[in-house]
Amino acid sequence: MPSREQATLGGGCFWCLEAVFQRLHGVERVVSGYAGGTVANPSYEAVCSGSTGHAEVAQITFDPAVIGYREILEIFFAFHDPTQLNRQGADVGTQYRSAIFHHTDAQRETASSVIDALTRERVFDRPIVTEVAPLTAFYPAEAYHQDYYRLHTSQPYCQAVIAPKVAKLRKAYADRLKPETGDR
Repeated sequence: MPSREQATLGGGCFWCLEAVFQRLHGVERVVSGYAGGTVANPSYEAVCSGSTGHAEVAQITFDPAVIGYREILEIFFAFHDPTQLNRQGADVGTQYRSAIFHHTDAQRETASSVIDALTRERVFDRPIVTEVAPLTAFYPAEAYHQDYYRLHTSQPYCQAVIAPKVAKLRKAYADRLKPETGDR
């Protein structure tokens, strides 16, 4: 079997990241979950309380021959605001922090390089506050969080927050998308 890599990223609500990354050619699997905390096997309720230290993350399994880790990170930074500390829009708390949980030293170096380039190019008006830390553990979120946007496209949060990100993805990255899956 060809080699696969994983990226574990936090950029606000994991439903948003999942909806973006599962549409990209070369991405084979996206699992919503939790990383960066101190409690084993946390529940959504515990993570939302802020007491576990976890971030909501998407763990992305991808084929590096089709889409590289640097491109994954460039798309990640295009779909959340890495200058907001412990929040994304109306979602507030440490569980919504911007974070890159690297699996290898090479991923750490790539993350630092991408952040340095974005800073040098002044892509954002404020400093990037994305946490870059080693992945120590990943815990998949409860089943009802998986594939959330596809299963709940008409839900108000999905319409107000996720649908615009998916529309932006389709416009800005049309050449990187998988064939349509039938959802909006």
